[in-house]
Amino acid sequence: MSAPLAIIVGMDYTDAQRSAIATVDDPLLIVACAGSGKTQVISQRITEILRKPGVHPRNIVAFTFTNKAAAELQERANTLVAKEIGELPGLAEMFIGTMHGYALDTLQQHVPETFKFSVLDEVQTRLFIDRNSSKSGLTRTYARVQGSPKALQRYKDSRLYMQVMNILREDDVDKDLLPEDLIENLADYRRLLFGHNYFDFTDQLKTIVDLLDEDPADPIAGKLVRHVRDNIRYLVVDEYQDINPIQEKLIRGLTRWGANLCVVGDDDQTIYQWRGSAVSGILGFADRYNGVQTVTLDENFRSSVGVVSLGQSIAELNAGQRLPKKMVAAGHQKYDRGDLLALSFEDAAAEARWICDRITHMRGVPFHDAPDRDPRGLSWSDFAVLFRSVSNDAGPLVEEFKRRDVPYVIKGLTRLFEAPEVQACVKLYEYLIGQSAERNPQPVTAQDVRDAWLSAGLGLTDADLDAGMKVLDRARTLDRRRYRRITFTLQQIYVDFLTEVRVREERVPGDRTRGELAFYNLGKFSKVITAFEQINYKSNFRDLYERFLKFLTYQAPDYYAESDADVGYATPDAVIISTVHQAKGMQWPAVFVPAMRRNRFPASRQGGLNAFHVIPEEAVSDSDRYRGTEADERRLFYVAVTRAQKYLAVTFSPGEKARSRRSSDFFSFVTRNPYVLTAEASLPEERLEPRARHEIPEVTMSFSELKYLFECPYQFKLRFLYGFDHPIHEELGYGKSLHDALAEIHKRAIDRDLVDLSDVDELVDRHLNVPFAGDELTRQLRNSARAAIHRYLRENGAGLLNTLHSEQPIRVHVAAGVTVDGRIDLIKRLDTNETSIVDFKSTQRAQTEDINRDQLHVYAAGYRELTGSNADLVEVLNLDDSAASQREVVNEELLLGIRGKIQNAGDALRENRLPRKSSWCDTCERCDLVGLCRDNSGATVTP
Repeated sequence: MSAPLAIIVGMDYTDAQRSAIATVDDPLLIVACAGSGKTQVISQRITEILRKPGVHPRNIVAFTFTNKAAAELQERANTLVAKEIGELPGLAEMFIGTMHGYALDTLQQHVPETFKFSVLDEVQTRLFIDRNSSKSGLTRTYARVQGSPKALQRYKDSRLYMQVMNILREDDVDKDLLPEDLIENLADYRRLLFGHNYFDFTDQLKTIVDLLDEDPADPIAGKLVRHVRDNIRYLVVDEYQDINPIQEKLIRGLTRWGANLCVVGDDDQTIYQWRGSAVSGILGFADRYNGVQTVTLDENFRSSVGVVSLGQSIAELNAGQRLPKKMVAAGHQKYDRGDLLALSFEDAAAEARWICDRITHMRGVPFHDAPDRDPRGLSWSDFAVLFRSVSNDAGPLVEEFKRRDVPYVIKGLTRLFEAPEVQACVKLYEYLIGQSAERNPQPVTAQDVRDAWLSAGLGLTDADLDAGMKVLDRARTLDRRRYRRITFTLQQIYVDFLTEVRVREERVPGDRTRGELAFYNLGKFSKVITAFEQINYKSNFRDLYERFLKFLTYQAPDYYAESDADVGYATPDAVIISTVHQAKGMQWPAVFVPAMRRNRFPASRQGGLNAFHVIPEEAVSDSDRYRGTEADERRLFYVAVTRAQKYLAVTFSPGEKARSRRSSDFFSFVTRNPYVLTAEASLPEERLEPRARHEIPEVTMSFSELKYLFECPYQFKLRFLYGFDHPIHEELGYGKSLHDALAEIHKRAIDRDLVDLSDVDELVDRHLNVPFAGDELTRQLRNSARAAIHRYLRENGAGLLNTLHSEQPIRVHVAAGVTVDGRIDLIKRLDTNETSIVDFKSTQRAQTEDINRDQLHVYAAGYRELTGSNADLVEVLNLDDSAASQREVVNEELLLGIRGKIQNAGDALRENRLPRKSSWCDTCERCDLVGLCRDNSGATVTP
């Protein structure tokens, strides 16, 4: 059955888009070409589903490939629902996000054993394997090379081992064909993860998929299975072409009870075969599901006819391996002769010079973002340079940008360790050890540290560095047995040093962008410290410093070169350097695709050890797809080309090695396209003031993030735009442990399963997770947790059956692009028949009374959006003995006040108005990053 076309026919949609939007009951495959407006179509289709009688937001799950895509889809769906349906209670219960996010969220809602688990990213997973090289199975696993077994090595082979573990859990594997030792090592690896209360990315999916296969009456999985059975009625999966077997199993598990399935994708953009995806998945979708309706969105609204023509011609090279479709240009971008170029250069330096010249000359060229907007002058951030491999090929361009002071950002953390300010950071830890970590170590002196920081160009003076060296000397020489570990954490030393040398954005020479970029890199380095320290925190001091330095020297540059993680929300006005994979889903007015060399793009198959030296190839279905084919490389090239809105330059320069000295066949193909020139044409003469595209990423903030924006906008900037982390505290995790134990108590109460005092020890043991505490502190915290839970049950046990919701998701959508997400600890019915929202606090989670009130008011606004009605009371219940609690009445004035405050905060974020406090205050006193902002002098500063 379809939605009434009258509802949507008046909208500015194409016939194909209307058909996709209206098909809400049959299984649906939406084949969406690049730039075809699929996000808008998915959002409108969700809105049509929500119009149906009896359908609630909690009945819909929508999967996106990235958090950024999820935020955009969430924002558009919210806007459409508000415009076309009006106030709709419960939107927070509609899940829009990644599969991994859904898995974690659902497990931690319905499986108490997982409440305390945290997730390791890819770099932390490798660090975890390295630290536990034998227990994880790494050094007990053998590769078979020409029939001879060879044990995998710590550090050297940890990435390979991680890939092996992923394939064994994610793919269709015939376990009967695996070596017995490999099966045992997989089991040991999973036990090790669980023993440390960790999920890696794969185990989030593996765990939920296994549980979804269970019976609804199963004692552990039953609640989760019943939740899916009773609630999930519509499932939407974006970027379906990149789904791998474990993700397909999750889809099957969620639609097991009859939920409608809609998948959206483009076979021409299947680019993650090395993660297990296969183009056959989307090609064969209609054969695997009954009654599938297929709608093709073939109109590209992003790019000019020139870009679209080139992209279509690349896609057609895979004839016989793609769905039948022909992408056509339907947008407002005008093609002009000379927009598309294919140029050759004598070497990489000349190629880099030309790209730099071209970008510099194009600044200020008029560009129309939309047909109804005035043109603006192109700015730095309107240019993207996309490489097949940034780590291998971007060096000459980076050097040219540095030489010419062109601001640039490298997406993710690739080449982070080449930035001069980051090289200076590494020098700090060399000094702590006294020498470099190279095979022939060189002594590192105080003068070496000074020289590195002065040459980083941050505006520091000799006097600043005198103060900074005192921090290092203290950490280097004091008897650390006399001091708590917290005094000498890697992060604390880093923050203390930056504080003492008075690193400030405004002190960095040059324009504002240079200061932002320097802090962007310094914040990234803070993230590197956190990743390492969270895994290695309990090492002894000397060992911790030495291992970290070796990590920075030998492992981190490679580990982060292979990471596609981004840090923070920061979007400086700077040229983007990115891999093609990282650029998926993005668009820019002008795109450069350099280094089009044979054996580089398309990439040749790599030699050396691979996963199938460990796993027998015959044990994995279609194992050859992991190696990639030329057809896969064409799809990647199609993605690169179709990121361009108007201007595209594909360039070649010979590589240094003989095998890469000739141009790629892809480059030759581009030169034959009639829209492409092989000699540079003149640019338009008109110039406007360069102005970056004025937009903010759709930001979904937790309350913990929002409170920083309320408390001090500049502190928010440091933490969430630049990515600076706080130093580790040994008690970290205690407040959440109490929170998790109480969540189980209340969830069980909703099911009429009451916890009593005899259950407390078991509850605390199940939920206590303080990974950085020593044995004695852990014992103290366990006793404190038991006392707190005992006290709570004694004082509140009689009212447990009044629990209405526990860990209830809420969402407050106030301003375009800004949403606050959170969970209410407890919603209960009082004996007075009033509804009360309760937030639990402990000393370890303490914050100011004003911030507590703001949080309660956000929760009250979220409850209103959830239910359509107001709660009567909001209260903070302090779990500490004799500690004061807070309670107040909810009224309309309160709700209007907090919504206005959130909107003001969102506007400030959108306009980059994130000032410092004008003078030293209590907020400064509590801030562990205050040294990156001001001196503790009490002086008034310019915001």
